[in-house]
Amino acid sequence: MNAPQDPQVRSLDARSLRGLAHPLRMRLLDALRFGGPATASQLAEQLGESSGATSYHLRQLASYGFIEDAPERGRGRERWWKAAHQGLRFDDALLTDANPDVRGAADMYLHEVASTQSRDLSTWLGNRETWPEEWIRTWDMSSATLRLTPELTRELVEKMHALVDTYRDRATGEDDADTAQVRIHTRAFPLTTE
Repeated sequence: MNAPQDPQVRSLDARSLRGLAHPLRMRLLDALRFGGPATASQLAEQLGESSGATSYHLRQLASYGFIEDAPERGRGRERWWKAAHQGLRFDDALLTDANPDVRGAADMYLHEVASTQSRDLSTWLGNRETWPEEWIRTWDMSSATLRLTPELTRELVEKMHALVDTYRDRATGEDDADTAQVRIHTRAFPLTTE
């Protein structure tokens, strides 16, 4: 998708994709992007992994530029990590790259994103009763099936993204007690009618 360049959004290329296309690395990056800076031990506990595994994969993410040190948080030998960017941009050309390893990494990355989105929704469904009533009344899980051309589908996707972007500027601060991180998932794909 050709969107304006945002310094907080990193475009994935063949090299960086190979560095990210691992389920634990993707979970670690999400944890840092959405939960803020953390140590390998904190992330290991949060994700149910060993600190050795999280340490290794955090170093790999750092070598590819996805995360960086958060020295303002560290004390002594304790190493804190933070996300280097707030978003990722996937280039569809990676799916048709000449290198089969790149195509495989692109396919794995997309399947992991889809699994994460499904897991997010399942977690909400399982925990929604713990939220205040005003949040329980505002969530959405809807679908629509339209008959569109590829051009109209692209237009619809671009308009949905533009609409979501208008809410970025309206968001309130993290210290506002009435706010929560709200995950917006959009999907648009053709259906087989067989």
